[in-house]
Amino acid sequence: MAFFKKFIDKICDDDSSKGSKGRPVETAYFGTVKPDPNFNAQNDAEKLKKAIETKGVDEATIVEVLAKRSNAQRQLIKEAYQQSTGKPLADALKKALKSDFEEVVLALLMTPPEYDAFEMKRAMKGLGTDENVLIEILGTRSNKEITAMKNTFKEVYGELLDEQIKGEVSGDLETTLLALCKATRSEDCNIDDGLAKSDAKALFEAGENRVGTVCSVLIDVLTSRSEAQLCKIFQYYGNYSKEGLAKALESELHGKFEDCVMTLVKSAWNKPALFAEKLQLAMKGLGTNTDTLTRIIVSRSEPDLLKIIQEYKRMYGKSLHEDLLKETSGDYEKILLAVCGTQ
Repeated sequence: MAFFKKFIDKICDDDSSKGSKGRPVETAYFGTVKPDPNFNAQNDAEKLKKAIETKGVDEATIVEVLAKRSNAQRQLIKEAYQQSTGKPLADALKKALKSDFEEVVLALLMTPPEYDAFEMKRAMKGLGTDENVLIEILGTRSNKEITAMKNTFKEVYGELLDEQIKGEVSGDLETTLLALCKATRSEDCNIDDGLAKSDAKALFEAGENRVGTVCSVLIDVLTSRSEAQLCKIFQYYGNYSKEGLAKALESELHGKFEDCVMTLVKSAWNKPALFAEKLQLAMKGLGTNTDTLTRIIVSRSEPDLLKIIQEYKRMYGKSLHEDLLKETSGDYEKILLAVCGTQ
């Protein structure tokens, strides 16, 4: 969180990275995975069939095909495989592969809504709940993405996502996640300057300027205002606070609710940097959180993984590729690097 403390504290003084309406000007494609221009679903299905049936399994071909095709193309490969063999491709790969490599391959075969729904379900399965996954997904997806995930969750698991969340978390964290789950947050890029000033003052009055924090005010602002609007609110907050937003949140909040709030703040200001931080933390210290590495690298491979890789280098002074080479191995390492692309 150290990077973001400095980063967010600078918000009130620095708006140079934003476009004229407070958001980055984005026109290019920032994914690392692009459609294969010479794509042939039947040929790829046949390659995968041979790779699976080869003695010992031809993992290199599986990596070459699945990591170098867009998600839309992978869906066509699945259809072609089903038609030619009469069996689901995912089932065949599940039998042939194992461990973390299998996890990445199966994740690549899912559509983005299917993968988000799968991760949400897994986070709430069995004893204990992985609140970090719930926070990450609901805190960084668009209304359209959340709606698609909710629909898929209902279709695949026969349950309502918000009802599942109610049974797994409580308190302010539950209130925040359920508000995000509604997928009604503003996505208007136009900034209401007057509203930003009043919201900044309301946040200050509800937190720093009183004993105890009125979390309902914080939740309402963070889950209803657009990311562009939030950035302007963060700037104006500096007019009221001497210590800045990041320090104020850290001193006023705690636990998973603090993590959720900070995720929303970081996501609004610099989403790729948020994911870069999560990737670095997944590889920091003893052991590697492969679930986090897989989820972020696969889910962001088409939206913005290139920008995440750039932020990683800027924030930590070394490339994501370098750290992946140190912290992973075997076919798992190969497929992650293939999805990340040549840098």
